[in-house]
Amino acid sequence: MRKKAIHKGMPISLSIEPTTACNLGCPECPSGLKQFTRPTGKLDLDLHEKMLDQVSKSVFYINYYFQGEPFLHPQFLDLVRNAKRHKIYTATSTNAHFIDAEKAKEIVESGLDRLIISIDGLTQETYENYRINGRLDKVIDGTKHLIDAKKVANSKTPHLIFQFLAVKPNEHEVPEVFILGKKMGVDEVRIKTAQLYDYKHGNPLMPEDETYARYKKNLDGTYSLKYKTGNHCWRMWSSSVLTWDGKVVPCCFDKDAQHVLGTLENASFEEIWNSASYRGFRNAVLTSRNEIDICQNCSEGAKVWA
Repeated sequence: MRKKAIHKGMPISLSIEPTTACNLGCPECPSGLKQFTRPTGKLDLDLHEKMLDQVSKSVFYINYYFQGEPFLHPQFLDLVRNAKRHKIYTATSTNAHFIDAEKAKEIVESGLDRLIISIDGLTQETYENYRINGRLDKVIDGTKHLIDAKKVANSKTPHLIFQFLAVKPNEHEVPEVFILGKKMGVDEVRIKTAQLYDYKHGNPLMPEDETYARYKKNLDGTYSLKYKTGNHCWRMWSSSVLTWDGKVVPCCFDKDAQHVLGTLENASFEEIWNSASYRGFRNAVLTSRNEIDICQNCSEGAKVWA
């Protein structure tokens, strides 16, 4: 990557947000906490087709997730099918509460390539400590339905990933999630570190084992991000995020879309990608990244286990 704000190419990957709605109330998620300043809504199919028409020549990977629960979008799998018509690799992340046997069959038939299933506890008590209003049995059942549907269709997709968000109440279960994943037949298990908004003086969710944390304890008892954040970020030159209503934001850390670089209502994606506002943001990353609010708690390069 050149240390220049000008980029002559187009991104190779995108995150597209199906909806901001969510059925859970996770404590470190603005969607779950219902603390968005932007409106709740769902991606219009015509707008989605407009997105695909504008980016399909360069983009080969779309993650259909930003905020919210994708399967609350009633036509979510239509989004996937349309992307597959453009020969784009598709992925998403789900809390798996809306996957019954019929939905699992539809997911496999849609051609979805990768599906992350959030399983943040191995008992109902530990699971609902973070996934508030959630039910672990629905996650397990949804996973079983998906594995069965793949077997019936003799399909290798979607690649199923158990993702375990390590926080203090569940960190003792980390070894067990690998055992469960292997027993059930998921394709991969990942441990994810948690982004905590209020961390400088500690946080009840911060794991005791610093291996599973994004933060380190300093000599004065405060905490700081343990990953170095220099004036660089490959995402600014390779990917972008489109919200459900067509806004373009720089990356997935801008959860509340505070850094809108343009909107598809007024310009094409290519025009926005090459705009003065986008170049300005890239330049800020290259010169003073630590002064950008969404970059100050960024875990780019954070470790995962598999």
